[in-house]
Amino acid sequence: MSVESQGVSNQRYALIPRVLIFPVNEAGQILLLEGAPDKQIWAGYWNGLGGHVEQGESVLSAAKRELLEESGLVAEKLIFCGQVVVDTAQNPGIVFFVFKAKQLQGELKASEEGRLAWHSQKSALKLNLVEDLYTLLPLVMRQRASGRPFWGYYHYDDEGQLVMSFTH
Repeated sequence: MSVESQGVSNQRYALIPRVLIFPVNEAGQILLLEGAPDKQIWAGYWNGLGGHVEQGESVLSAAKRELLEESGLVAEKLIFCGQVVVDTAQNPGIVFFVFKAKQLQGELKASEEGRLAWHSQKSALKLNLVEDLYTLLPLVMRQRASGRPFWGYYHYDDEGQLVMSFTH
């Protein structure tokens, strides 16, 4: 199959791929990152780890890379939890792939991205989280390796408020 036969066109809706990883330790705590004050997006908000999928890497490779870069950890088990399309009302939009990282190895290290800390799910939901995490985090924590992934769609209403929907 040639590149031309892929049907790529600037006239089609495009999505920027990202990964979002939630490391979970043996005690069931979630590793979250509080965005550094100088971050362009989500400064001061707690979020999972992650970032963009780079050219030449798969979504899984990107998740492994981002986990290592932002935490110093490697996961023996990466569980695909789901995918979310973010309709930004622009072209391109965003698609992010959500993973739960388990059986962690390595030494936790600081990152330029922000401060890392372990939290129980209950305490995490009381933090100043990125807006969608109050819904997304419980979905991720319930996800099992043998479970069906969730499929999310986000868009913004006329007042600029985030509207989220999920199916399984």
